[in-house]
Amino acid sequence: MEFRRLGRSGLTISEIAYGNWITHGSQVEEDAAAACIRAALDAGITTFDTADVYAETRAEAVLGRALKDQRREGIEVFTKVYFPTGPGQNDRGLGRKHILESIDNSLRRLQTDYVDLYQAHRYDHSTPLEETMEAFADVIRSGKALYIGVSEWTADQLRAGHRLARELNVPFISNQPQYSALWRVIEAEVVPASEELGVGQIVWSPIAQGVLTGKYKPRAQPPAGSRATDEKGGADFVAGWLRDDVLERVQQLRPLADEAGLSLAQLAVAWVLQNSNVSAAIIGASRPEQVTENAKAAGVTFDADLLKAIDDVLEPVVERNPALTAGHGGND
Repeated sequence: MEFRRLGRSGLTISEIAYGNWITHGSQVEEDAAAACIRAALDAGITTFDTADVYAETRAEAVLGRALKDQRREGIEVFTKVYFPTGPGQNDRGLGRKHILESIDNSLRRLQTDYVDLYQAHRYDHSTPLEETMEAFADVIRSGKALYIGVSEWTADQLRAGHRLARELNVPFISNQPQYSALWRVIEAEVVPASEELGVGQIVWSPIAQGVLTGKYKPRAQPPAGSRATDEKGGADFVAGWLRDDVLERVQQLRPLADEAGLSLAQLAVAWVLQNSNVSAAIIGASRPEQVTENAKAAGVTFDADLLKAIDDVLEPVVERNPALTAGHGGND
């Protein structure tokens, strides 16, 4: 495993992080989830990302049980707050009440006294940013989190949040956006702003919901048991990529991966790590062998010719529109 600093902070994380977004507590039974986490630890992964909303809070609990015997100082545990975790009007968003209640609930489920990184899961357009940042500052000062970050914020939102964090003497160090060789919407605005601010990217879906593994073939039904066939496992998320023009282009990457000595999944994970503003790529898994395979993307470097060849293949189907950053929208 290779390691990187998260933004310009002093926090070192594994450049492959393990995430349990749509698997643990819902799609994958707990024994299998624990086996995946053991495989991550065996591969040298020290960074684990989750969120209170994943599997209706069960994912945090699964992760907490799986990591409870690990030396706490040797791992980095990240979680998030924003989406609804209960029926009440204050069981959502980035208001002070929800943030301060949510961190306590997350720590209880994770069986830890603190998280290394506490992240705003989206931008809350209905709450004053000052209130949000002051609540995060209190979480930091209480020792319940060491750093704060965000997910899917736009460049302007990052600048505004970072400015308030500086005024409050709070370490605002990361953004967690979707990023892959197919989905590059952060490159035009978010990455330059983040480089300016010293914010690092912890990217999710580096294999585009499995599409960049090559397992989905053009003009063919999705394989049985794949994410595209599991309504609880993210079928809606992968559906947008299951177009023949995309799938044909992905198949054209296979010779490039073979020449580099990589699987298509490893090529995809390694590709996001070529961006110097990316601190880690989050991988998820339903089987331990997937973790072992994808973790081998750590430390892989591409030469300029390979990067250009990948660009040449994918360019007609790449999404680059920065307006598609989730923070541009409302509270959905």
